[in-house]
This record gives sequence, structure tokens and C-alpha cells, in this order.
Amino acid sequence: MIRVLIVEDDPVAADAHQLYVGRVPGFEVAAVAHTRAAAVRVLDRMPVDLLLLDLYLPDGHGLQLLRSLRAAGHGADVIAVTSARDLAVVREGVSLGVVQYVLKPFTYPTLRDRLVRYAEFRAAAGEASGQDEVDRALAALRVSRPATLPKGLSGPTLEAVTTALRASAEGLTASAAGEELGISRITARRYLEHLVAADRAERRPSYGQVGRPELHYRWVAETR
Repeated sequence: MIRVLIVEDDPVAADAHQLYVGRVPGFEVAAVAHTRAAAVRVLDRMPVDLLLLDLYLPDGHGLQLLRSLRAAGHGADVIAVTSARDLAVVREGVSLGVVQYVLKPFTYPTLRDRLVRYAEFRAAAGEASGQDEVDRALAALRVSRPATLPKGLSGPTLEAVTTALRASAEGLTASAAGEELGISRITARRYLEHLVAADRAERRPSYGQVGRPELHYRWVAETR
């Protein structure tokens, strides 16, 4: 069993990550830390195999935490779960032992894919017979293709709908989302229904004074 420490300052996001990890066979959540200091305390008292590390923590950058852990002899692998897109940060993270990056917002299948690939890489053991075997072991960490979306949905539009829904404390109807984003109500509803299917949003009927109730969508799995 691969023991995972989730380091995420947002409690709702941390709960979502914990739920996602718990759904992947072979992985278990050892602990959850909301700050850099809390993560250090956890690692000082228990061994873990993998960190799901947010890079923006209230008491320091995630890579600062990783540098201090390496200096202290902690050898756990790291998957960075972050909204950071700075390639200089990515390069520095790789040098410190970050084996995968998952950009927020993401769905459960995306994280599941990264965890499964990490498990395959970790399972490779023994002495390689040659270059080909080394290449095969490292290839397990590479993402051969992006996580597929249902036909007709695009990544940029999904991100725009996700951002709008997250920003609305009261949630959105498909009509409101479409008006805000400049897309049709039908298109907005397809993306909102996709988020519901991915356990990222919930829907409930919104009753007006006349006519049929309109569905109201609310974000429930923060992955900032």
C-alpha cells in the first residue's frame, strides 16, 4: 500500500483530494496537512511514500518545504497539485524530486491516471538489463495523451465554466453561466452536467414563479 500525505491549505480541496486518493486501489491517505509546518510535523512522526503537494501554502512555497525535507533526509516522492504554470518552477520541482504535475482544476480521472502511472514506476525493481528497461521504467511516468473529454467538450471551455462556477458562492444556472461566458445555455449545461458526472458539482431544481424549474449548479469539490 502506497501511503500518501496530502499537503493542501484549502480544507475543501484537501477533502476532495483525500476522496480521490481513497478511490484508487493500492493507495491510502496517511495524513492531511494544511500548512508547511504541519507537513513537517507529520513527516517527523510517520513514514510516507508520496506527497500530493500544493505549491502555494500559507507559511511558505511548496518547493521551500521540499528543499527542507530533502536537506533533512526525507526521500518521499512528490506529485505537485497546483495552479502554478511557471515552467521555471516546474524545472526546479523536477530537480527536487517532483515526479508528476497535476494542474488545477482537474477531475478524478486525471489524478487517478497520475497515481496509477506512479505506482507502475514504483513497482519497477531490481537491476535493469539495459537501456530499454530503464526507458520502460521511466516511461510509466509519462502521460501519453491528455485525459479525454466527452465528444464536443473542450478543455479551455471546461476550465472557463469551472472557474465561473467556483467563483459563484450561490452557484449558477446554465442560463447564467452561458450569459457570463458568452456561450449558449445548452452548451453551458453540457459542461455543468460534465462537472456533476465528475463529482465536481451538484445540481438542484431552482423554482421560479412560473414555468418549469431550472437546474441550479453548485461547486462541491474545490481544486484550486
